[in-house]
Amino acid sequence: MSAIIEAKQQHVDVIADQLKNSVSTVIVDYRGLSVSEVTELRNQLREAGVEYKVYKNTMVRRAAEKAGIEGLDEFLVGPTAVATSTEDVVAPAKVLAGFAKEHDALEIKTGVMEGNLISAEEVKTVGSLPNHDGLVSMLLSVLQAPVRNFAYAVKAVGEQQEESAE
Repeated sequence: MSAIIEAKQQHVDVIADQLKNSVSTVIVDYRGLSVSEVTELRNQLREAGVEYKVYKNTMVRRAAEKAGIEGLDEFLVGPTAVATSTEDVVAPAKVLAGFAKEHDALEIKTGVMEGNLISAEEVKTVGSLPNHDGLVSMLLSVLQAPVRNFAYAVKAVGEQQEESAE
């Protein structure tokens, strides 16, 4: 086997591992973005802990097949960039959906969340959700509300009894 084919197979293996290990993947068409806009996007993704790479479509097709992800072929047309996150499910969608709102040239093609293919609209919807820390704080405030309300009620009853005793 030639060295070129071996190198390509190793590259496909790396992409397949990246797809397997990611909890969230978003595929975008970056055509029409200026160099400064792409740099800004890469910086935002890096800050969010998201890996963003441009790959050849044939490499991504083979890697997706190897990773067991079906249905990506129709989206792998034209310039394609892949954003993956191994930790935060919402991060790639949040950054890319926010960036796409400000820059019409960025087109979200599709996404893969925990092994399931999702549409561009679903990626945008996921992007509008709060991140993990935001969801945890919302949950905690919901759990605290009944206790807080009970404490207010007990305090009000106590104050009312004090007033009637005077």
